[in-house]
Amino acid sequence: MASHLKRLTYIPTLSSISTLICSKSYTSKVKNLLAPTLISTIIYSKCMSTNQTTTSNNSPGTTVHLKCALDSNFENGGENDRQDYYRWSNGGGTFHKSASIDPSAFVEVGAVVHSECAVGADCHIDSGAIIGPTVTLGHSTKIGYNVALANCMIGDFCVIHSGVCIGQDGFGFYVDEQGNMVKKPQILKARIENHVEIGANTCIDRGSWRDTVVGEHTKIDNLVQIGHNVVIGRSCLICGQVGVAGSVTIGDYVTLGGRVGIRDHVNIVSKVRLAANSCVTKDISEPGDYGGFPALMWLNADSNT
Repeated sequence: MASHLKRLTYIPTLSSISTLICSKSYTSKVKNLLAPTLISTIIYSKCMSTNQTTTSNNSPGTTVHLKCALDSNFENGGENDRQDYYRWSNGGGTFHKSASIDPSAFVEVGAVVHSECAVGADCHIDSGAIIGPTVTLGHSTKIGYNVALANCMIGDFCVIHSGVCIGQDGFGFYVDEQGNMVKKPQILKARIENHVEIGANTCIDRGSWRDTVVGEHTKIDNLVQIGHNVVIGRSCLICGQVGVAGSVTIGDYVTLGGRVGIRDHVNIVSKVRLAANSCVTKDISEPGDYGGFPALMWLNADSNT
């Protein structure tokens, strides 16, 4: 037995279970450490009933086929030492028992789906992704490596590339009577509509007085910052390193070139194109091409003005 325990200490990911193997209830199971299924037999010691289902408040009636999952908990005096998290067999990721996951969804090992989430059919969640509590993913949506989602709803056929953060608090503070910086409540959500693609390491804040919204078919490049309460219309193109400050409203079919900056509370009408490195400091109410700092409309060559 001592030689078997010595072998376990050389497996870092299993060192935490060495004390459990020493207990009487598991000693009899440790007979052949070379057997490929032994470790999984110890860790996932109880298969869940194939008839069990669970539902989510976000998606009433959605069935989770727990035959796709293995119980990753040890029964220890009635306590659940993994806090009701299980292993999803279609990929090996981790999910909370209250989450609603379609059986066709792929949750890769290393990904975590938290409580009361809803994951639609044919979703693909890559390793390292964190799907925070109450997040909803539409069907056929792909979540890349190390994505962090919280306080948000993602539509159908979306692509969220590696390192994206959606639904974190917006940057909102005020100075109180004593001169201290006080955080404004950030309590609403971010809503990403259907067929949206978001590039790597982009950040989209949740709302404070209205939801942050990205309209359907909009495409966002890498390293873009979208502040709280921003509403972006459909079929917009937003290039790399764009910064959109809080409470901006952008219409449909708007193109923002690289490193465009938009100040807070600005409204931009539909069918506007902004050149790279432009800065929008006031409302744009007429469609057309704009550029500069501050951004001004570019006149046509045949214009008389």
